[in-house]
Parts: sequence; C-alpha cells; structure tokens
Amino acid sequence: MKAWEHLKTITHHKYLVMKGCFAIGLYRQGLLHDLSKYSPSEFFIGCRYYQGNRSPNAAEREAKGYSSAWLHHKGRNKHHFEYWIDIDMDKGFQMAGMKMPVRYVLEMFMDRIAASKTYKKDTYTDRSPLEYYERGKHVMVIHPKTRKQLEFLLKKLARDGEEETFRYIRTVIMHKSS
Repeated sequence: MKAWEHLKTITHHKYLVMKGCFAIGLYRQGLLHDLSKYSPSEFFIGCRYYQGNRSPNAAEREAKGYSSAWLHHKGRNKHHFEYWIDIDMDKGFQMAGMKMPVRYVLEMFMDRIAASKTYKKDTYTDRSPLEYYERGKHVMVIHPKTRKQLEFLLKKLARDGEEETFRYIRTVIMHKSS
C-alpha cells in the first residue's frame, strides 16, 4: 500500500512540475524532472519511509541520521542548489554555492511550488513556497545571485499569484535567456 501511495505522490509532484515548466517554456526539463525518484535507490527508500504529508527523505534522515535517497537525488538533479555546492578556490578552498544557470533556478522554483501543493493540499496558498523557503534559508549554501533570483520569484508568487508570475517568467526572464 505504501508503495502505491508513494508512486502516486511522486508522479503527482512530477506532473505539477511538468505543468509549471511547460507553462513557461521549459519543455525538456518538465519531461525529465525528478526521473531519479523512480530509480531503485530512491523509490524503495521512499516507499519504506512514506508518510504522505512530507518528504520520505526527512523520515529516513530522522531514522538513520542521513538520507541515502536524498544524497542520490541531489547529485543527479541540477534543479537542486545542493547539486551546485563545490569548493570555491577563490575563498580559500571553502565550500560554497556555485551560480546556477537560470533554467535550473526556474525548475527549482517550479519544484518548490509543486512540493508545497503536493504536501499542503487544500491549505496551499501562493505564499506556501515562500514560507517553506524562509524556514530553511539560513542554512542554505547557495550562490548569492541564485538566492536573489529564487527569492525574487517566491516573493513575486506570494504577492502577485501564479498566473502573473508565470507570465513574467515567460515574457521577461525567458526572453532574456534566449
């Protein structure tokens, strides 16, 4: 039963990201988003720790002290800022967030909307992704420009709504990127 529920959850999430990506013109990313969640390394762990109201990775992390599924996932999906953490030689070999290409920042934005919709269900509002981000931003190792781009989009979504924010992305951000 948990396997079926987990499969429905990740597929629903993937569908929402795909729908958002298609709405702004990121067709390839929409189609390929989170395919690693269907791999044995992530899927079986997700089934085991499935709860339905939050990521199974959090439950695995609580049980084991780390999440093997998350370590696998973040290393294969460029829309996660954690994928872009590397050694910054200009800062004395410190760990730092590297600047993300805009298309991955946009996919990360869609991912946050979809995750909020998936787990908050009927209580979702356009402020939900921003509220979730604000709870964890103090520990994020992320490039300042990437942070600025993501925060701008999350605040715009909270203030102006999805339709206007997606229109802005299509007509301003995607236009500049092409």
